[in-house]
Amino acid sequence: MERQALMEFRKSVDFAFRDFSRAYGDGIEAFFDPLLYFLVWLEKLLINSPWVVIIGLICGLTWLASKNWKLVVGTAIAFFLIGYFGMWKDTMATVAIITVCVLICMLMGIPVGVLMARSDRVEKAILPVLDMMQTIPSFVYLIPILMLLGIGKVPGLIAICIYAVPPIIRLTNLGIREVDKETIEASEAFGATKFQKLKTVQIPLALPTVFAGVNQTIMMALAMVVIASMIGVKGLGVPILRAVLNQYLALGLFNGLAIVALAIIFDRAAQEYGRRIQKHRGVKR
Repeated sequence: MERQALMEFRKSVDFAFRDFSRAYGDGIEAFFDPLLYFLVWLEKLLINSPWVVIIGLICGLTWLASKNWKLVVGTAIAFFLIGYFGMWKDTMATVAIITVCVLICMLMGIPVGVLMARSDRVEKAILPVLDMMQTIPSFVYLIPILMLLGIGKVPGLIAICIYAVPPIIRLTNLGIREVDKETIEASEAFGATKFQKLKTVQIPLALPTVFAGVNQTIMMALAMVVIASMIGVKGLGVPILRAVLNQYLALGLFNGLAIVALAIIFDRAAQEYGRRIQKHRGVKR
């Protein structure tokens, strides 16, 4: 009897979501069209631009973030080898989707982290959601996304964002809560409003922790690239998936090493930038 009731409940959930996807799926897909256009534009821009320009731009950004010439040289060598071994297009597609995902995660995650830091109730309400997002198998939340939007770039983008956004929310919340209370009280003594305290005191002092969250978000987004390739996301995950299905060792190894190279470059640049902010904050204090 209990088993039959459970089966009926499952069927009702399936039918309800199916009806919802048929009624609102097109509207939801249209809502994400601007995001799709931006992703496609960025991907084409990176792929069609000359190697020298892209490598120079990435090396310039790496230098601005880290001020470390060894990292810059390593970045140039890594991207040259990626192009030499024929992985340039897939790498640029991966860089495009990671860039868009990280921007979305920052735009969504930092405000949510700020809200959590300002309210214990909000924190208690959101923490279980973050725990679920980080522990639930990625294939599980791919099912409703695929039912709503089908196979393509946008479903993969949403899946990557769901998987990668929790660290930036958690660390933004943590960074703001760790700001010295005496500093906040001093700003209040000067008549600062809540927004002014947030803008001029809390966020600047929490930046090192926030950038640690950005770093973790980048790493998790890169980790999700291979799974996202299963639902139509172009990039380094596609040849890796093909290598797994056909047992192509060299193909999987080379493209896996390209993802590792991207992860190391992004990780080192973000860490160096965070250290520089931390030193600047120490001087200010």
